[in-house]
Amino acid sequence: MEREATATASLPLLDDRIADCFACPRLVTWRTDIAVTKRAAFRDQEYWGRPLPGFGVADAEIAILGLAPAAHGGNRTGRLFTGDRSGDVLFAALHRAGLANQPTSVSADDGLELRHTRIFAAVRCAPPDNKPTPEERDTCAPWFRRELQLLRPTLKVVVALGAFAWAAWWPAMTAAYGRRPPVPRPKFGHGALVTVPGAPVLLGCFHVSQQNTFTGRLTPLMLDEVFGRAKDLAGLA
Repeated sequence: MEREATATASLPLLDDRIADCFACPRLVTWRTDIAVTKRAAFRDQEYWGRPLPGFGVADAEIAILGLAPAAHGGNRTGRLFTGDRSGDVLFAALHRAGLANQPTSVSADDGLELRHTRIFAAVRCAPPDNKPTPEERDTCAPWFRRELQLLRPTLKVVVALGAFAWAAWWPAMTAAYGRRPPVPRPKFGHGALVTVPGAPVLLGCFHVSQQNTFTGRLTPLMLDEVFGRAKDLAGLA
């Protein structure tokens, strides 16, 4: 897979190859089983049940890095953060920031368009309990690294949603930009900012999971501040 990812010359071709990946047996079984058993509320819908490529503009100045697709969100709709509560919060915030044309996203063909922004995940298949193994993370990493390389001419800021995405950023940054992380490696925190010369600025943000948004750990105002800061750093304000 490493060779296939490295040889991919464009984002559309990379998206196609990601969607056809079968590299992790546990994730293949899980994503397929979920697509067959379904959730009762979606029993009449056909699930995507495959890996999720990134989406957004090919000349993005801002990237949003998540953990992995949700079993009944992206794994159902075929687009990251689409069709679940996390996406409801994320896209509403992106719309308020002027980075999305609409505040909601329920399906892959609902007309959502991102502006200056691309969304991708460290792991491209829905994992059991939202917890990919370190081996699955590392197996999926070549897709992430290649996507970064293809975005490199324009990308200025990466917003890492949660500690898993924050940790996944450092080896990908080294591979795509040839830059090593600071020592000691910076700790994740909401609003944390790290600048490594020659690489995009990294911004930390609590994940838009229900666990964070329902408890008030992450509020709409906190998201607005993160995306406002990202726009400033990207020169979009």
